[in-house]
Formats: sequence, structure tokens, C-alpha cells
Amino acid sequence: MKTYFFIFLLAFSFAAKGQSNTVNYKYLIVPEKFSFLKQPNQYNLNVLAKALFEDKGFTVYYDNTEIPSEIATDRCRALVVEVEEHNSMFVTNLTILLKDCKGNVVLKSKEGKSREKEYKQSYNAAMRDAFSSFGDLHYEAGSTTVVNATPVNPVQEVKTAAPAPVNQPATATTKQAEALLYAQGINNGYQLIDSTPKIVLTLLKTTVADYFIASNSSTNGIVLKKDGNWFFEYYKDNVLVSEKLSIKF
Repeated sequence: MKTYFFIFLLAFSFAAKGQSNTVNYKYLIVPEKFSFLKQPNQYNLNVLAKALFEDKGFTVYYDNTEIPSEIATDRCRALVVEVEEHNSMFVTNLTILLKDCKGNVVLKSKEGKSREKEYKQSYNAAMRDAFSSFGDLHYEAGSTTVVNATPVNPVQEVKTAAPAPVNQPATATTKQAEALLYAQGINNGYQLIDSTPKIVLTLLKTTVADYFIASNSSTNGIVLKKDGNWFFEYYKDNVLVSEKLSIKF
């Protein structure tokens, strides 16, 4: 129960606390490879960055995939996610930066740290620690409220019309699928297959027990265990959907 409460606060927090800073961006672009890595998505960092921001309500694209025309024709509508590495002996240090189309740093996280010995665990833990400084960061109705993040001045002002008040997203829970899904082990996680067999979901392990980064051909979200049951949670049309799953590991 405590684990889920922590996850819920991390991914779906909407309450404003402390001083806030506002920027008007809905779209984020994550590179397929951060500059300090040798391979695309090494240590699963790029997938993790995309999932963390999507859990905050942003629409996130990889820079090597086809992006919507509204962004392709005007890249200033999106922020680029960059990660800097400042490692020291026995400590992994990562900082997350959000930059605009001119290379200006709009938001900067704290320096996330990890002393894990295994590289993948260390980089993932440092990324999550850095991301935690964004606090109640989330996208809502054309503006992004940032709490406990480190604003970088000067922040370029983007003038937009004032959005109409929007209530917090409602939660829609779908019915449990009748088909049992079988967990098949893969590198870094599992793939859930039905009796066809067809791959229904891909699960990537995290540092939190019973909590996976999940994706299929059309949706990205998380799969987690609550009260002995598995749920696939994701956003659809700005509504949080919690879909109950039947999984056999």
C-alpha cells in the first residue's frame, strides 16, 4: 500500500505546493540517445524519461519517429528533453533539462544521485531522483504548472489566450478482460501474450516492486499491483484509465 501511494504521488500528483512557475508547452521530444550514452536507449533511460513525462500528462515523441505536422512545421511548440551526466567516483549524477527550440533552458531538475553498483540500476535510480525535483509538474489545459522544480531565468514568455478552468481528469475503469495473459520473460522485463499467441503488452522492469513501464502499439502507461490485482493505467483523451488485467507469471 505504501509503495502504491509513493507511485501515485510521483506520477499523478496534481496538488500545487510551494512557489510555482508556469510555461505553456504540451509536447516534449525525447532523443533516441542521450549525448553521454554510447547506444540508443542505453540502460533504458530514454524509455524511462518518456514514460515519466507521459505519466505527468505530456504528449511525448522520440526524435527518430514521425511527429505530428503541427510540431514538424513549428518545432517551437515543443520542448526537448536533455540529460546531463556529471559522474564522480562511485556516484552516478544526472540532471534533466527541458530546452526550447532556441536552446534556452526552460526548466532544470536537481542533480539526481545513485550509488548503486550495477550500471542500469544506478542510472535509472539517478534519473528518478532527478525527476522527483519536478514535484507536481503536470500538463493541464495548455499550461504546465511546475512546483519544486528549479526555474532557469530568464524564462521565455509564450503568450497564449487564458484557458478556461478545467477540472482534474476523471478516472475511468474498464472491465477486466476475460482472456488470461501469460508473462513471457524478455530482457529487462516481460511481454504479455494471449492464447493466439499475440503480444498484448510489453512490460519493462523498474526499481519498484510490482511496478512496470508498459506499452503496446498505441498506448504507453504503467502496470502495477494494487490489493492483489494487476492494473494497466494510462491516459486517453486527458482521462486516466485504469484497466484490470489477469496475468499469469
